[in-house]
Amino acid sequence: MTAPVVLIIEDEAQVRLFLRTALSAAGYRVVEAERGAEAATLARSHNPALVLLDLGLPDADGITVTRALREWSTSPILVISARGREEDKIQALDAGADDYLTKPFGTGELLARIRSALRRSVLSGSANTTVVEVEGVRIDMERRVVTRDGIEVHLKPTEYNLLALLAKNAGKVMTYGQILKEVWGPGAVTHTHYVRVQMAELRKKLECDPAQPAFLITEAGVGYRLRA
Repeated sequence: MTAPVVLIIEDEAQVRLFLRTALSAAGYRVVEAERGAEAATLARSHNPALVLLDLGLPDADGITVTRALREWSTSPILVISARGREEDKIQALDAGADDYLTKPFGTGELLARIRSALRRSVLSGSANTTVVEVEGVRIDMERRVVTRDGIEVHLKPTEYNLLALLAKNAGKVMTYGQILKEVWGPGAVTHTHYVRVQMAELRKKLECDPAQPAFLITEAGVGYRLRA
């Protein structure tokens, strides 16, 4: 099989070298861009399986690049940035990024996030994918049935809708705004406590230890993610 192509959009040479070395060793093919304009050209010519994007580019803000890519590309976008504020993460994710890693980060976590994003991309491209399984929990979205270790778990409609949204985007960070808009509607986007309350109930019903969730993961100040 042909190795997946990863487009690195990063202006710092040392960071590109680190990324190139790690990705090449893991079996990926690497294409590199230092600027936003160059990245747009390479993205169209190489159609990468995944994009690694730094927000601080010399000629364009990474948020703008993300929005431009999302106009035509469905490839996962993993933001890698020194900007660690919650506002920056939320802005990038709302613009269309799939995940966000704050510099510095380790090779292991980077590769794990890439694998997760690629798995989610493959699943979302399959029209027949209606079942997600993780940690003994099985979510059958066609039948709207959730089981834990083979035993059906009865969820309230809002609990199920929240879980199904996370399952459809498994591995991707969903912001509070995205979740509220999809589950409760546009008029509820400021009521983040709605999500926290329903998530607490989901964890009680599905997690072995709700206090230390294994797959319903909190992204502090940003939102939630179903671990793929």
